[in-house]
Amino acid sequence: MKSSNPYMTSLTKAEGELQRGQAMAHQAGGQGWGGQGGGYAQNPYGQQYQQSPNYAAPAASADRPMTVDDVVTKTGITLAVIVVFAAVNLFIGVSGNTSLALGLTFLGAIGGFIAVLVSSFGKKYGSAATTLIYAAFEGLFVGGFSWVLTDVKIGGAGGAGLIFQAVLGTVGVFLGMLVVYKTGAIRVTPKFTKFMLSALIGVAVLALGNLVISFFGDGAGPLRDGGALGWIFSLVCIGLAAMSFLLDFDTADKLIRAGAPSKMAWGVALGLAVTLVWLYTEILRVLSMLQGD
Repeated sequence: MKSSNPYMTSLTKAEGELQRGQAMAHQAGGQGWGGQGGGYAQNPYGQQYQQSPNYAAPAASADRPMTVDDVVTKTGITLAVIVVFAAVNLFIGVSGNTSLALGLTFLGAIGGFIAVLVSSFGKKYGSAATTLIYAAFEGLFVGGFSWVLTDVKIGGAGGAGLIFQAVLGTVGVFLGMLVVYKTGAIRVTPKFTKFMLSALIGVAVLALGNLVISFFGDGAGPLRDGGALGWIFSLVCIGLAAMSFLLDFDTADKLIRAGAPSKMAWGVALGLAVTLVWLYTEILRVLSMLQGD
């Protein structure tokens, strides 16, 4: 089952390798790592090592299987880092250091994007360092984005109120989609996954096109200028971000049931963090447009 996020797709591939390895062990008469039978010691990624008088099977990995607690803990740590760095850049912005705040916001956006690419294509989805580096960069972006969009000022309640509402809305959507997933109200089927992937690719293409248009115009582009198209695009993004949680939950659930190494919880945390940040920025954008009216 593929996920909407590229690193979550990598996690799913690793899960598939794990399941294929277990199937090969079963066919060979093995019993998992260090199992007796068939003359093989089987690791969870499908590599077989034939035993002989002069050959010792490699030791099993010391990493224990991933649990729900691992996902919750590592996701909590990741979000805490994002919040801390967001608060730092937000404070820089409201203190009047505009150039520094904007520079850190741009740096955070680029750095977070690169970290996601490294996690996806560099096979670092189980790396705590990659996830925490992403969190630090993304925190700078979130703080600067919040400051720019709300124009929050020290002692002013308007902008701070919008940020609080956006955070509250993000948490509410997250919890709501978790209930939807756990109750099976919406099932993650192959058709659902294909639809989500297609929709996300379409949104990414539209966003990129709007960015290019904004370079040659005076505003932020037709999808981000607060007009009718902007409203529709933001609402679609909120809906897709919410539905993406279902794919992320399903991927994490499958990895846990497959007995994936606990370090892979860092990859799950990264995937959830990306979706949460996307949802927060879109909700904050809609709230700012409402206040602008």
